[in-house]
Amino acid sequence: MNMNRTLTFTMMQFMTVIALLLAVGCRTNETPENQVTDAKILGDVKAKLAEGIGASSVTNISVNAVNGVVTLSGTVHNSAEQAKAVEIAKSVPKVTRVNDNLQITGGT
Repeated sequence: MNMNRTLTFTMMQFMTVIALLLAVGCRTNETPENQVTDAKILGDVKAKLAEGIGASSVTNISVNAVNGVVTLSGTVHNSAEQAKAVEIAKSVPKVTRVNDNLQITGGT
C-alpha cells in the first residue's frame, strides 16, 4: 500500500512538471516573470492538493493559474472536499483569487 502511495505521488509530481512546462511554453500574453510565477503557483497548488485531499482525488481536479488567479475545475466527491480544495489553493503564496468551478459528484 505504501509503495502504491509513493508511486502515485511520484506520478503526480511528474504530471505536474509536464503541466508546468506546457503552461509556461504556451502562453505569450504574459511577461516571462509572470509565467514563471504562475508556473510556481500551479505546481504549489497541485502539490498541496495532492497532500491535502489525496492523489486519487486531485487527478480529477484541473488547476490553472493566470496572473495569480487560480481556477479549479473538475469533480470532487462532496462539499467538504470542495471547500478544502479552495482553502488549499487560497493558502498558496502569491495567489490573489481562486475561481471555484468544481462540481460535486456525490461519491464517497
